[in-house]
Amino acid sequence: MFNKLSLVLKSSALVVSILTGSAMAQSGFPDKSLHIVVPQPPGGGFDLVGRVLADKLAPIMKESFIVENKPGVGTVVGTDYVAKQPADGYTAVVGSISNIVMNPWLYKNLPYDPIKDFVPVGLVTSYSYTLIGRKGLPFNDLKGLIKYAQDNPGKLTYASGGNGTGQHVLAAALWKNAGVDCVHIPYKGAQAAYTDIIGGRVDLFFDLSPTAKPHIDSGSVVTFATSGSTRNPNLPNVPTVIETGVSNIQLESWFGLFLPAKTPAAIVTKWQEAFSQVANQAEVKDRFEKAGGKPIAPSPAEVKNIVQNDYNRWKQLISAANIKAD
Repeated sequence: MFNKLSLVLKSSALVVSILTGSAMAQSGFPDKSLHIVVPQPPGGGFDLVGRVLADKLAPIMKESFIVENKPGVGTVVGTDYVAKQPADGYTAVVGSISNIVMNPWLYKNLPYDPIKDFVPVGLVTSYSYTLIGRKGLPFNDLKGLIKYAQDNPGKLTYASGGNGTGQHVLAAALWKNAGVDCVHIPYKGAQAAYTDIIGGRVDLFFDLSPTAKPHIDSGSVVTFATSGSTRNPNLPNVPTVIETGVSNIQLESWFGLFLPAKTPAAIVTKWQEAFSQVANQAEVKDRFEKAGGKPIAPSPAEVKNIVQNDYNRWKQLISAANIKAD
């Protein structure tokens, strides 16, 4: 008798779950403005992705989008803000390798868990980083830079958009791997770093290629290497770090959107379907390619695998380099 009752209850619960999901999918969501939180200041790679996605998602989801920059503690403040928002599907965060993969290994008391607290909507582009320097440095390639740093420990400075950002971690891992000592100068975002590197007040910056490219094109900085596994098609004459023989480190930072983990499945699916349409638009692909990115559109299952694999890989790299953000 109890087994029959249990079966009836389980069947009823399944029916309720299916009906609830179906009702939510047809309930009119969204029926108010949606928010995309950018956990970095305006002007950088996070900001570009957030604003392109908001612009293209709005007509598909038939609601307006508000893009809100919430910088602080690298990418922690804005990411944690979204993790603690109501899981109603109205607030997403721009996620990248820094705030979704690296932060757990950089901060002792990270207030969110990127694997447990977020569900991926999708990834839309990946970028290599480009190592640039101020004009007037006494070397013109990466091998020369490393030789100078070996002969002058602690003399070279390098910028980042904040402790724990991809700019910080990638550069620190490179210096560690090459056996040199450079001094980290964290800024509140990429634009402040560019002001000082162009002004000659900081020496080096390993920034995302799309935000570095306008400064490279204008001739206001010099260029040493890119971080991808292959050369950046927008910088065909710039070797990869691996090509220079200095280190085998490579990184391409993916970008996309993530929702609070407890967001109902029907709402997550609605986001994912809209996101997939945007990621596959020729105009969007062209926009990111021109910005120096590689357009991508992995399935939700593939996104989970990408995140988990990078999560494990960078745990090892950050631990080996003994990098801490706090």
